Amino acid sequence: MKKGLILLLTLMLTIGVLAACGTSDKAGKASGDKKVLVMATSADYAPFEYIETEKSDEIIGFDVDLAKAITSKLGYELEIKDMDFNGLVQALKSGQADFVLAGMTPTEKRKKNVDFSDIYYTAQHMIVSKQDSGIESIEDLKGKTVGVQLGSIQEGKAKEINEKVALNIQDRNRIPELIQEIKSGRFDAAIIEDTVAKGYFANDKDLKGFTLSDDPEEAGSAIAFQKNSDLTEKFNAELKKMKENGELDKLVVKWFGGEN
Repeated sequence: MKKGLILLLTLMLTIGVLAACGTSDKAGKASGDKKVLVMATSADYAPFEYIETEKSDEIIGFDVDLAKAITSKLGYELEIKDMDFNGLVQALKSGQADFVLAGMTPTEKRKKNVDFSDIYYTAQHMIVSKQDSGIESIEDLKGKTVGVQLGSIQEGKAKEINEKVALNIQDRNRIPELIQEIKSGRFDAAIIEDTVAKGYFANDKDLKGFTLSDDPEEAGSAIAFQKNSDLTEKFNAELKKMKENGELDKLVVKWFGGEN
């Protein structure tokens, strides 16, 4: 009986110590550890997000710098996940990511599934082709095979053009795939955001393009969040500050070579 009492006291003491340790661990995590926010992106969209494979496997770009600036100001650590563009909205819906920064346009269709921040950058659509393609206008696309990135705003633009000029629309997961298909002759042209296209022109003199005369707001980029996320308001507040104090303009100059 004496042994049983000693065993019982020892057991109670052990439970007490473990409970205290658990409370201490929780308190330490609450006070000392920063919460990690997961950003989903498609790192094939220079200069927004891309990987310089000859230098490292790190994802860099305008959107990455913007994400780092905002999450740091809000007291979060940042983790970046690279995936195909057409899977980004689903990644938010399934909880795999806290937000998406990928040059994404807040279309009405996407707004049904996710929430968006204010617009942080605007651009325009560009028709990209080979120098000797003879494609100089929308009318020249009649009967041509035109590539678009799957799930992108440019995919919708191609369908819109197809209502006026009959096209053969083909999609690919990544922008480099579109460029390669043009160079190989399988695609006559592709529709790509102008800022991204200009990066390819700088490195490949065989390519050319012309900008579609649309309202640039149509291709405006915003940050996507899970529906009713409290992050939307927080990110918007920081975006507003960065626009007002010139930080956003500095990032534009760094990555695009001029203010937008």
